[in-house]
Amino acid sequence: MKTLQPIIFIIPAIALILAGVFYFILLKKVTDKAFFKQFVFITILVAFVLNFAWEIIQGPLYKGFTYSISHIAFCGLASVADAIMVLLIYFVLTIIYKDHLWIKHINFKRILILILIGGLGAILAEMKHISQGNWAYNPSMPILPFVYAGLSPVLQFMLLPLLIYVITSLLKKK
Repeated sequence: MKTLQPIIFIIPAIALILAGVFYFILLKKVTDKAFFKQFVFITILVAFVLNFAWEIIQGPLYKGFTYSISHIAFCGLASVADAIMVLLIYFVLTIIYKDHLWIKHINFKRILILILIGGLGAILAEMKHISQGNWAYNPSMPILPFVYAGLSPVLQFMLLPLLIYVITSLLKKK
């Protein structure tokens, strides 16, 4: 990991703005606003916690990672960005499915779409960050052929969003 450059915040800032816009659009459309607000809050909280745990666990797969305050803080910052992306994916699928509780009607096709969106997004993000030199992998990181993205961060976004949405829907039943 090199020193944080301001450019690294552009995509998360755009994602945050989009998530905010989608949140207010969807808030106007839902009938139970209190439930929707709580669902979003729980989603963000669960997304942050699970992504932070994943970031800490996969840390040694990146060059120069140590369990120091600065690297743990970087993992926290990455987890905030991850939580925003998880929320943005949820909102986009809510708009596509025209149902803010689409996770309650999960099926194989929706799971596959979610996994593909998460995997593709992670591959593109990793390719961008690796090419810009924002971080590099240790030899212990399994690399996906052809795209040269690390397997761990790609699996993170293929698996965690679904897990987060399921946990949230279990915690916030309607």
